[in-house]
Amino acid sequence: MNIRIITDSASDLPRSCPPGITVLPMTVTFGDEQFRDGVDLSCRQFYEKLIEGDALPTTSQINPAQFEDAFRQAVEAGEDVVAVVLSSKLSGTCQSARIAAESFPGRVFVVDSESAAIGQQILVRRALALAKQGLTAADLAEQLEREKGDVCLVALLDTLEYLKRGGRISPSVALVGGLLSVKPVIAVEHGEVVMLGKARGSKNGNNLLVQEIRKTRGVDFDRPYLLGYTGLEDSLLQKYIADSAALWEAHTDTLPIAAVGATIGAHAGPGAVAVAFFQRPSET
Repeated sequence: MNIRIITDSASDLPRSCPPGITVLPMTVTFGDEQFRDGVDLSCRQFYEKLIEGDALPTTSQINPAQFEDAFRQAVEAGEDVVAVVLSSKLSGTCQSARIAAESFPGRVFVVDSESAAIGQQILVRRALALAKQGLTAADLAEQLEREKGDVCLVALLDTLEYLKRGGRISPSVALVGGLLSVKPVIAVEHGEVVMLGKARGSKNGNNLLVQEIRKTRGVDFDRPYLLGYTGLEDSLLQKYIADSAALWEAHTDTLPIAAVGATIGAHAGPGAVAVAFFQRPSET
């Protein structure tokens, strides 16, 4: 039995994603305009609108009917389904997928990624790799449930402006932070966004990001890993890569890079740098 991996566009997979994966678009709203994320609104177009506009865009969850249509297409094509979706603590998308899956007992399995953006994406890529190993859909979903706790997603923000726009910090905090060039480091832990620390200036911010990565059990280079950036270009990410070479240079010649889209980008703003990886397995 073939396995189809289905995810939502919060995973920031490229339009030309690998065969075997289906991406369902979330809805991005700018004022009175609505767009399908990654379909009629590219990542670049999203940031152009974000930078030019004053209002913070919103993203809408995928409804059960959309998931049910996608699940039915796969099942009728002779495929079982593993759906890897945006953290249930950040969106109702996971609940929509679970409701739809009830119509396909034994054929569709839903995994709450407990992550977002490139953290969700590396779990999707891990799912595809496991599917190629011949696991059943049930076994694959069970394996992902075990491994998703190893996923780390940490990010360095370049500005507090978009956290202010979204009401996550006060205007006074954003003003002081801007004057002091404060760069917050955030993470997704247990499905929620948390603040890990703050640094003054990009150099100190990069160092803090490296320190947070070093606090983990280390990067497992045998499973997917990914670096990401928000905005229209990746110069700050390239600076981070140069500053953190010691983390990577002995392990890999190539660092895969992805653009981080609307779901996280609306709150992070342009200029953020993100790192997603699986920690090394804990010793037992």
